[in-house]
Amino acid sequence: MRVVLDVNVLISAVISPHGNPARILALWQQEKFDLAISEPILEELDRVLHYPRIQARYHLPEEQVDEFLHLLASLAITVHPSLELSIVEKDPSDSRYLECAQAAGASYIVTGDDHLLELKDYQGIVILDPTSFLALLALEEAGPHQ
Repeated sequence: MRVVLDVNVLISAVISPHGNPARILALWQQEKFDLAISEPILEELDRVLHYPRIQARYHLPEEQVDEFLHLLASLAITVHPSLELSIVEKDPSDSRYLECAQAAGASYIVTGDDHLLELKDYQGIVILDPTSFLALLALEEAGPHQ
């Protein structure tokens, strides 16, 4: 299964190693799903990780930020969306996740963003919060009941 993770999920995984976003990232590293990413998402992640308020509060060492960005760039499936969508009117930049998911043939977008969550799905791509996505993975892991 291919999944796109919103930057808010990725940031949460970096700053809180015990939350649901960190669990999701760990499951990706255990190859429980394929992570799809695009250059615009990587650029947004890099920008947000360097926000002064993020740096002031979490004191993320530059090498940790660089390692995380390199991990994603090298191990995730990088796609290059050919369509530019304008689906999320309240926050047009959220459409980058839909573009990435569509280009990657992803099944899910995992986000904490209300604008995306309100959509529930887009052309068969299901949009879930981290807790719901973890529950889905747990059900898949359990397999069919006999």
